[in-house]
Amino acid sequence: MKPQWRTFALGWLIILCGSLLAHSIQTSNDIRIQDLRFAGANGKVLSAYLYIPPGVDAQHPAPGILAIHGYINSREVQSGFAIEFARRGYVVLAMDQAGHGYSDAPAFADGFGGPAGLAYLRSLDIVDKNNIGLEGHSMGGWAILAAATAYPNDYHAMVLEGSSVGASRSAPGTPEWPRNVAVVFSQFDEFAGTMWQVPKGSGAGDSANLKALFGTTDTVVPGQVYGEIPRRTARVLYSPPVTHPGDHLSRTAIGHALDWFGQTLVGGKPLPANDQIWMWKELGTLTALAGFVVLLCGSVRLLLGTSAFSALNATPGSGAWQARSWRWWALLTLSALIPVAGFYPLMRWGGQLIGASSLFPQTISSQVAFWAVVNGVLLTLLGRLPLGGGKVGFTHRILPSVLLALATVGIGYGAVLLADFLFQIDFRFWFVGIKPLSLTQLQILPAYLVPFTLFFLLGLRALHGGLSVSGDSAARQYASNLLALAGGFTVFLLMQYGSLFLTGFLLTPNEPLNTIVMLQFVPLLSIVAIISTYTYRRTASYVPGALINALFVSWYIVAGQATQFPV
Repeated sequence: MKPQWRTFALGWLIILCGSLLAHSIQTSNDIRIQDLRFAGANGKVLSAYLYIPPGVDAQHPAPGILAIHGYINSREVQSGFAIEFARRGYVVLAMDQAGHGYSDAPAFADGFGGPAGLAYLRSLDIVDKNNIGLEGHSMGGWAILAAATAYPNDYHAMVLEGSSVGASRSAPGTPEWPRNVAVVFSQFDEFAGTMWQVPKGSGAGDSANLKALFGTTDTVVPGQVYGEIPRRTARVLYSPPVTHPGDHLSRTAIGHALDWFGQTLVGGKPLPANDQIWMWKELGTLTALAGFVVLLCGSVRLLLGTSAFSALNATPGSGAWQARSWRWWALLTLSALIPVAGFYPLMRWGGQLIGASSLFPQTISSQVAFWAVVNGVLLTLLGRLPLGGGKVGFTHRILPSVLLALATVGIGYGAVLLADFLFQIDFRFWFVGIKPLSLTQLQILPAYLVPFTLFFLLGLRALHGGLSVSGDSAARQYASNLLALAGGFTVFLLMQYGSLFLTGFLLTPNEPLNTIVMLQFVPLLSIVAIISTYTYRRTASYVPGALINALFVSWYIVAGQATQFPV
């Protein structure tokens, strides 16, 4: 095999291996998965995966579970729960909330889509209508509470994962409503104050709101069942030792949901709660995600070997620095810390100045775009500080660079489409996922592509023009660029979660949502560093890598965020 084909072929091979593993796990024991669209309120179309266990049909209906993800997630994030529910004989409808994934915007509308999801689940002739459970994580909990309000007699039990009743999100909880409810609230949940008005997740049992739900004035004891299952007044609090998003990667948290539905729903297949295989699906989609990055790099190498893009081939000359001095380290440190230092205020200001509109209809995407543009300017100014670095000359061939970026990302997008079509998976780990765009998201993409392109052009020019070192090996160059782009976020998040695990509090306790959003920056900027370094080493230009990353990151963000404004 010619050298220019090797990385390209390796990327496809890794993707195939990961996809096969993920697909085999989610369809184990002959579970079938259907990709559905169904009617919601006010003419909206909602999206879901339907997991159907073997032997289930209209003559042999099974208990059903409606599973709904949290804010700025999608149906795929619930796969750990859905796989294990289906393995135990439950028909599972894992749906995209309104305005998320492939469900029509706007987000937050019509009970977050929860009532329509329950109505659709009950309409299926393969579902035992007398044995329906509801499970929702975070804002998905509010969606199932909306369903329980709209159809108070149409479900038997529910699990609130990292979620809560009352406080304007639903009717207040009482000893009779909702029916047979398990509250799974993690000891290190970042939203303890928002959800249950307590300082720490481990103190949820002291919440006045929770006590009202449980019908007690004493501290709620985790694991103790209050009320009675036959009367549908049972309540239990579980407190796994994880974080809010960590519920999805916790055998303990998922096991609590399995235990509760095993006690409250009739007709499931008895399996021990610790008999779980979902983590192998996570390994499969993570492998496919790694293969995706290899494929993008391999596509660059393959395309540069063709006559159409041969003019882009070049070897970088001298770096900005002859060796790493204290001034170089100072510049690296500032480059890594400035984007982190301004993260929270810029996210707030971006929300206030841009928010969601017909042009920029996704609030968090708008906030990140604002952060990106400001940091692109700041990093450019930083590169002009007289710290002693030399000037790096770049080659600029704009049209071939644009075409190279379109072709590279197009090949990657084709791989994602194939995995979705053939295996019903996307490329992800946890809530960091690369998935196909909906038609609505495709319409949204160009508006966000502009600020992200500006950011990457400015930021990667500053990176390769300000921190490159003459004579660096490939390993040192990759390491330096990873530190510059992702190092600051990595260190800060280690401090954040070190504080949370040691004291029960984040360093920024009023920023739980943006802290969770920040978690995605580490893998995302690491991918950016790999792609940009790989491309720069073969073209001596920051432009092709900047354009590839702008397309990829814009796609990733738009496909993964909630759409608050109807398009």
